[in-house]
Amino acid sequence: MNENLAALVPELALLGTAVIGLLAGSWLPRRQQWIIAVLAAAACAAGLVATGVTMATDREQTVFADVFAVDTATGFGRLTVLGALLLIVGMSVETVHGHKRETEYWVLLLLTGAGTLALIGANDLLTLFAAYLLASIPAYALAAYAKDARGTEAALKYYLMGALLGTAMLAGTALLYAAGHATLYRELNSALPAAAYGLVAVGLVGVLAGLLFKAGAAPAHFWVPDVTEGAPTPVAAYVTTLPKIGGLIAGFRLLHQALPGTDVNWPLLLAVIAAVTMTLGNLAAFFQSSVTRLLAYSTISQVGYLLMALAVATRTDLAQKSLLFYLAAYAATNLAAFAVVTELPHARTLGDYRGLARRHPGLAAVLVVCLLGLVGTPPTGVFLGKLEIFSAAVDGGLTWLAALAVANTVASLFYYLRWLAPLFRLAPAEPSARAFAVSGRWSAATAYTAGAASLLLGIAGGAVLPLTTGPLLP
Repeated sequence: MNENLAALVPELALLGTAVIGLLAGSWLPRRQQWIIAVLAAAACAAGLVATGVTMATDREQTVFADVFAVDTATGFGRLTVLGALLLIVGMSVETVHGHKRETEYWVLLLLTGAGTLALIGANDLLTLFAAYLLASIPAYALAAYAKDARGTEAALKYYLMGALLGTAMLAGTALLYAAGHATLYRELNSALPAAAYGLVAVGLVGVLAGLLFKAGAAPAHFWVPDVTEGAPTPVAAYVTTLPKIGGLIAGFRLLHQALPGTDVNWPLLLAVIAAVTMTLGNLAAFFQSSVTRLLAYSTISQVGYLLMALAVATRTDLAQKSLLFYLAAYAATNLAAFAVVTELPHARTLGDYRGLARRHPGLAAVLVVCLLGLVGTPPTGVFLGKLEIFSAAVDGGLTWLAALAVANTVASLFYYLRWLAPLFRLAPAEPSARAFAVSGRWSAATAYTAGAASLLLGIAGGAVLPLTTGPLLP
């Protein structure tokens, strides 16, 4: 058994810092609890350095009885998660600074981030479920961090949906174990083709239910708009970004490694879910006036595009690189938009952004890049990600799904323009003065950094895409 703890440095950095932060925060005065934020950022930076070293030295391996894989998907997923977590730390500084539970915020963020990393590398059904719990339970508490009526309602809905679909995931795990007499993906790969069709089909649906909940895909999407609107904005940025990365990469690994030889037509199932998710998300976003709810439905539609890669996971070699690159581009673009919303805490509706280009041209520029980027406008990273994922769908025999995705992309321009148009209109002086009151420099710096990353991924995509190619370890 390979018990190389050095292979898990990013995960251990987050977990160790969470424990140290919790203990240190119990003794630090409230005015000095910003130290825990510094520790959280340092843990993310250490994880990024360790991941970079692992990828540069090609140290691919499976560890602890092969239940965790450190390969290309894990490495690139780690870079995306840790980079996104670092951005969320930056946009959270003003929101939680001086709060009586500031330490708890950073500890919960680190724990749920560690759970997301565990999802990415999980190579075993039991490891997958344990990672699901670690990624989910701290996030429920984060959703209720403000302890107000909206936050409490959001957290309750989030928890109930997570508990229900987590139970379905555990039941699915049990059924797949009954069918294949194993939980390791490599062993399931050889055992499931000869297993009872019904057991495999129902078990797979149960496991996918939990992963689709993490991703925010239909029909497990109902919590997304309520949590996005009710939770603090940095937490909303988290729940619409990081769980998707973990859930989708975990789902891709499960389908690619454990179920390629079964008779269950899961590619069609995933294709239908992708079509419904992208269409529903776009239609629901059309006439939203709240910026957070608009971003919530936008993120649901983005999951629909991302699920296309899972539908062709075993049909084309383009699937993995398109999924990994799109996730990185989406994370940077979505977090940049949420950073602008965090920087303008009093601008809650589309009308509140009227005249932003005149008052804060830098933030307006970031918002233009983000919203046009989410449509898929060059030269942003999402444009290249969509191009790759549409190509993967066509190459995998799902041309009809690619055509539907193109139609949805064109339709999404309508509601993004509803937000962009007010930026360049004149606004009454008094209302805009309050709406454009900024929260501080950290959120603005995060917005500029994430917006630049979105553009950089689009411009330098040719250099980034090779990092996403490589076999998944059995």
